Amino acid sequence: MIITQQKDIDEIYEMVKPYDKILIAGCDGCCQPPRSVEEAKVLGQLLELKARSEGKDLKWRAMTVLRQCDDRIAATTVRPYIKDYDAVLSLACGLGVVMLNKVFPDILTFPAQDSHYGGVQNNGNNFYIEYCESCGDCIIGETGGVCPRAGCAKHLSNGPCGGMVDGMCEVGGYTKPCAWVDIWKRLKEFDRLDLFKKYRPPRDYRTSTSPGYLEIHKEYTNEEEKTEEKA
Repeated sequence: MIITQQKDIDEIYEMVKPYDKILIAGCDGCCQPPRSVEEAKVLGQLLELKARSEGKDLKWRAMTVLRQCDDRIAATTVRPYIKDYDAVLSLACGLGVVMLNKVFPDILTFPAQDSHYGGVQNNGNNFYIEYCESCGDCIIGETGGVCPRAGCAKHLSNGPCGGMVDGMCEVGGYTKPCAWVDIWKRLKEFDRLDLFKKYRPPRDYRTSTSPGYLEIHKEYTNEEEKTEEKA
């Protein structure tokens, strides 16, 4: 899931201040905490109060989209309402904001949130933590399921640095565990310390250059062509 945090209400209001009618679109996708229609309604009410304090009458509508990052779902869900509004305010992650701007190029979509990272929820401690940075070259099969790139503040690939003390990382004042110590413990538990000793070359940043593209239909198209040739 993508971990997000709502922007300050004053920052959001300044973005939509020039517009009289805004469509506030929540997202039922993978944003955490959830940002669906209820959050969109609350945001609309807050913006309306801000506008009233300046003597302005702001009209808004709250809705939600199953996944704003899917162009077809976004288009079919939002299209029935878009013509009645001057701007869109998205409660999705940055992907949803970009997608709505592409699907509806004649109207501006503004972000109501800041996207931070891909992570999971730790319900016991009531917080979210980054476990994956989408590097394009996953090595957690060699590290016991612990990602050193997302978990290590220095993104080291071959063990802990000299700043580790008692299993804690120096970055952040020894308040967070060292990912490589966790990796060692995990591999030792399964008698796979041979993987810990394996040398890993420097990370190939070509796998995570921007913008990234992935042709998901190419191999299926080739298989279809082969089937047709045989027929």
